[in-house]
Amino acid sequence: MRIIAGQFKSRRIQPPRNLPVRPTTDLSKESLFNILNNQFEWEGLRILDLFSGTGNMSYEFASRGVTEGTAVDGDRACVQFIKKTFEELEIPFKAVQSDVFGFLKQFKGQVDIVFADPPYDLPLGDYNQLVRMLFDQEIVSDIGWLIVEHSKHSDVTQHPEFSHQKHYGATVFSFFEKTSS
Repeated sequence: MRIIAGQFKSRRIQPPRNLPVRPTTDLSKESLFNILNNQFEWEGLRILDLFSGTGNMSYEFASRGVTEGTAVDGDRACVQFIKKTFEELEIPFKAVQSDVFGFLKQFKGQVDIVFADPPYDLPLGDYNQLVRMLFDQEIVSDIGWLIVEHSKHSDVTQHPEFSHQKHYGATVFSFFEKTSS
């Protein structure tokens, strides 16, 4: 796994082999960040990296200049690895071990980008619950985006905040934005 751009460009990160993860591929990640580069100024953004696994996306955001972020994963070993990597790279993000849904119920505040990469076999109802929670609790800021990575077999387009999708092989990024009320 490598960091694509920014301060830590080309830095390789080697997570332990026994982590229960499916990291976002470099090609998909690079394509996603090309989209985000055209929409956001990195400085001052706040991000949430949900189902963060290895922390791959958090490192990419931090490398590009985001200084406020939280990575959330339910697996203890994943969170330990993320914390260790944050310390090594001097990334000021937080890493939290928690069930994502439980974390969101307690979360107070807003962020500008939420990246969620749940297990591909997550039931569709849970995908919909995730999107509802993030928008109903106003966690996604008025200018913010929710990006959900999922398999091409999951249809998450029914939520009112759904905006568009980008397909990269078997991986799909679905984008959600706050609708005008």
